[in-house]
Amino acid sequence: MQLTRRAALGSLVALGVTGCAASTGMESSRVPSRAPGVPEPIRLTYGEHPSQFGELWLPAGDGPVRGVVMVLHGGFWMQSYGLELGRPLAADLANAGLAAWNVEYRRLGGGGGWPATFQDVAAALDTLADAGQRAAGGRLDLARVVSVGHSAGGHLATWLAARPKLPPEIGGGGVVRLHGVVSQAGVLDLVAAALTRVGGSVVPELLGGRPDEVPERYAMGSPAALVPHGVRVVCVHGSADRIVPIAQSERYVSAASAAGDVTELDRLPGTDHFAPIDPASQAWARCRDAVLRLLG
Repeated sequence: MQLTRRAALGSLVALGVTGCAASTGMESSRVPSRAPGVPEPIRLTYGEHPSQFGELWLPAGDGPVRGVVMVLHGGFWMQSYGLELGRPLAADLANAGLAAWNVEYRRLGGGGGWPATFQDVAAALDTLADAGQRAAGGRLDLARVVSVGHSAGGHLATWLAARPKLPPEIGGGGVVRLHGVVSQAGVLDLVAAALTRVGGSVVPELLGGRPDEVPERYAMGSPAALVPHGVRVVCVHGSADRIVPIAQSERYVSAASAAGDVTELDRLPGTDHFAPIDPASQAWARCRDAVLRLLG
């Protein structure tokens, strides 16, 4: 008997080995209707691999945009889940007057892992300065770019803040630097995640080994190991999250604060792992509000 995708994903959630939405993902029916004047998203590529693309959502009008939000989906870095998870959030952000860059990247099972996944999100961020700006007609303020990511996407969104201190061969340096980060139930301490088996064996699979086998990769790939980086980070995390425990955000905030970074934890009592990517939820409203606060 064949399992449906919904049933299979439910089984993965029960085992604690997925970081995606608990149904079949954020289907197109969950994507908010575009507000008057908001155009259809523009597909842009940043490489030749089929997963190296994104969708640029622009707000209504033709004047300068208040801010740009890079949206990074979750799914424990696995090929099974894609940027459709970010479309509801991107649509909501465009309706709120922001530009949203909903990004796909190479994942485990599809050419991803170390360092490809990291290289991809770095290249996608820099794409805003050329193809993104051209597609937007010069409307983007690249000094006001905030990344938002859920679960594994929260890891990548926060990791991007540390690019200036990382080597170029893994995506360090770059043209566009982040103004702020909103991590939604992010996997932010990869050493702790590997040791406590958050997502089963997926963290060692991402980095190609355990912390004792490839310590240098954990040092360069784990956001908690890369503080300070000088970018303000807001961690939004539900206290009832059974997929990525809130201890992940607590550990990051503690390390970042001790290192001198400005960071905060928005603890959502009784909230599960998936509420922050439901555009109708109060959890997502808190994330959107955090973006607006970071943009000022």
